[in-house]
Amino acid sequence: MAIACADAQPTDLFTVAQIRAIEQAALNQLPAGTLMKRAGKAVADATLALLPKDTSVRRILIAVGPGNNGGDALVAALELATHDVPVSIVMPVAPAHLSSDVKTALDNAKSNFISFIKFSDLLNNQQWDFAIDGLFGIGLTRAVQGEFRALVNYLNNLSCPILAIDVPSGLNADDGSLVGPDGVAVKASTTISFIANKPGLHTLHGRDYAGALMVNDLDIPRSLFGIPVAELNRPELFSSSLHPRAHASHKGSHGDLVVMGGASGMTGAVLLAARAGAMTGAGRVFAGFLDTAPPFDPVHLELMCRSAQSLNPTRGAIVVGPGMGMSREAHDLLARMLSTDLDLVIDADALNLLAVEPGLQQRLIQRRAATLLTPHPLEAARLLEIPVEEIQKDRLDAAKKLATKFQSVVILKGSGTVIANPDNSLIINTTGNPALATAGTGDVLAGLCGSLLAQQWPIWDAALAAVWIHGYAADCMVNEGIGPIGITAPELLPYLRKSLNQLLLT
Repeated sequence: MAIACADAQPTDLFTVAQIRAIEQAALNQLPAGTLMKRAGKAVADATLALLPKDTSVRRILIAVGPGNNGGDALVAALELATHDVPVSIVMPVAPAHLSSDVKTALDNAKSNFISFIKFSDLLNNQQWDFAIDGLFGIGLTRAVQGEFRALVNYLNNLSCPILAIDVPSGLNADDGSLVGPDGVAVKASTTISFIANKPGLHTLHGRDYAGALMVNDLDIPRSLFGIPVAELNRPELFSSSLHPRAHASHKGSHGDLVVMGGASGMTGAVLLAARAGAMTGAGRVFAGFLDTAPPFDPVHLELMCRSAQSLNPTRGAIVVGPGMGMSREAHDLLARMLSTDLDLVIDADALNLLAVEPGLQQRLIQRRAATLLTPHPLEAARLLEIPVEEIQKDRLDAAKKLATKFQSVVILKGSGTVIANPDNSLIINTTGNPALATAGTGDVLAGLCGSLLAQQWPIWDAALAAVWIHGYAADCMVNEGIGPIGITAPELLPYLRKSLNQLLLT
């Protein structure tokens, strides 16, 4: 199992506003139409590389919109024609609505006898070998409607590969949402994105709609780019904490992890987190239960099971919340853990208790030790007292607000998990798959976070590494034909161990 960054594209992420500024700065230095020509050629080159090799008849459909995205598509059509690749263009917009650059590209396409077809003529024809989505780019501000919407649905029903230009039409490049309250978007098999990489391609719906991703900077000088809004997660960001173990080490060298929670009927959550901690390197692991503690864990005999009330951690790190419930005893346990000087992971019901108790929030904010919060979107919504839809609409902003409000590192879970800290650093994770959408995987992640903290990892490195390893373990399982359907949380544990050890060897 070779460890490598999951994405080959640039790791810096820029917002639409930033990209607009970069583009304008470049346009001020270049002859008119230069960037459109570069983009169109890049689309054509990508198409030639992606075309199915097992067919001699290469029928390509190009859907063209009214903006620069459509202009890029028209230039690509002309470039493909010079390679004797037959293309057909469907363009549901009147020429009077086109910009001058797009109008020039359209005139050039028509003068070279490229085929134009009406959308109505497409309805009985789905025999395409390849399709290009050049309808809308990053400037879309409302849901796709009318004939354009019908065309998006038509593209999504095709069985051939689809290449999206810049972003899949209908996808918000900043946050990965579908544009508009009743939005639709093209589900591309590949996206070639221009100028810079974009957050919305990596979080919320981005990974489902963008497919494989290529990024082309259109030869714009790096000096025009400025500071990215976020980055993609990768092992290089936490490599400074990856230290091989000394031969003379012992269990005390690798820290104590205490996992607290386990109300009646939910003791399994504590065991999952504790087992994750043990299998990822914590020297000793204590499992504290609000309900009656089992005498031992029959699967991991090394775990030390105790009543939560009897545990008073003085070293290592703490995970509090898995299966904890919302009782008064749970509240008091969380308050006690917040008062310690140990690194603390707050998960699950502990987050819900925080959301409803201002006093606990004050204890959290005043902590001297490092704290890591691991909410899923609904828990984040409760903590910020906003609807969950608002969390998902702008996941980067939600993670940033949580980190600032609670002066903690935050892992906002979901597709494209966002990691944030109070200094406004934002990272989007690149690993993981739907195998993680099952009960208990959050407890496993919390235990992994606590394990790294117990081993004295800096909290930022621990958060980045835990999220990356957690997702990578699931990816390895799927690559081996295990899942994504039906993977259970305990099955992740040996893959966490394998992934962490492999990172230490690279």
